[in-house]
Amino acid sequence: MSKKGYRQAVAASFLAMLTCLAGAAKAQDVPQEKPLLAEQAFKNVQVLRGMSVKEFMETMGFFAASLNANCTTCHGEGSGGSWDSYASDNVPQKQIARKMILMMNAINQSYFGGKQALTCYSCHRFGRTPKLVPDLTVQYGDAPDEDPEEILAQAPGQPTPDQVLHKYYDALGGIDKVASITSFTARGTWQGYEDTEQHPLDIFAKAPDQRTTIVNNRGALTTNTYDGQNGWTAAPITDVPVTLLALSGADLDNARVDAELSFPARIAQSLTDLRVGHPFSIDGKDVTIVQGYGPAKSPVKLYFSDDTGLLVRVVRYTTSRVGRQPTRFDYSDYRVVNGIKIPFFYLTTWVDGRSKTQLTEVQLNAPIDPAKFAKPADPGLAK
Repeated sequence: MSKKGYRQAVAASFLAMLTCLAGAAKAQDVPQEKPLLAEQAFKNVQVLRGMSVKEFMETMGFFAASLNANCTTCHGEGSGGSWDSYASDNVPQKQIARKMILMMNAINQSYFGGKQALTCYSCHRFGRTPKLVPDLTVQYGDAPDEDPEEILAQAPGQPTPDQVLHKYYDALGGIDKVASITSFTARGTWQGYEDTEQHPLDIFAKAPDQRTTIVNNRGALTTNTYDGQNGWTAAPITDVPVTLLALSGADLDNARVDAELSFPARIAQSLTDLRVGHPFSIDGKDVTIVQGYGPAKSPVKLYFSDDTGLLVRVVRYTTSRVGRQPTRFDYSDYRVVNGIKIPFFYLTTWVDGRSKTQLTEVQLNAPIDPAKFAKPADPGLAK
């Protein structure tokens, strides 16, 4: 197919989906839920006030990633018996952490006009003590190239985003087939970090931007839902301190990005300012990075194999008060479903966890009950 035909196919698919879903979009046009704030849910929150519970918990993960730490570093070995036990100030490191946050904020405000130029990771780099001695391996270029945090401009000599996407759609089975996907359901297993069991998983997705995932841990459901406008996460009290949360800010934006990117033909509509970065490699294999921006102007990077043209990685970011936090999806095990290649395995990695998803069954253009995208029940209210 020519480049013109490729663009026309994408545009036609996009307009068709808009027409079909216009009525549904109006039905979903309800006010966005206000998020529960950290100081409303937890005791003794002194510095990180005014942020949502979701951002607060992600911030704890950011500290862990920055300092090579875990919960007990600041909360003590006795923490974990109950969520209230984390409120104690018995461990000196917790007071130190508060002072470091205030110091970081003061430096950014005084010297960078309030811009988030400095974070915990800037100095600690996955260590309890900031590095003081230069690393000669890095200085003289023997260390591997670092993954760019953000691609600020189209790299010279690289293909255009359209060319990369055209190759991707050809690798999947052709843009016409890819653009014909309006929904899908999937089943498989989900396994968390240091989890010895694989739990049943169900995924429901409907174009252009609805997606629900449900993990069943022996009857205890963990649900993540985006209905096209609002998003929620629900999980049992054994896993999270607040069992039902409405998403807001960067978390809501990322839920939308995840839902839209479930349909490859929507990449150009979902992300703005597409550009291609300098050559990069993953595990010794060359990839081409296409970067765009989500609705909150946070970068989203897509990594395409130079050999196969297939998408092998996506990295997106959650902007928080203490720093930009990455979430990475690594895709593999592509299988053909109705003439279209679908990744049946993906590894999800974020600052406070990692999970493996193995699909066993995918049905394209399957009818989906709209109730699948409704606000989930609160597991904390279940008897």
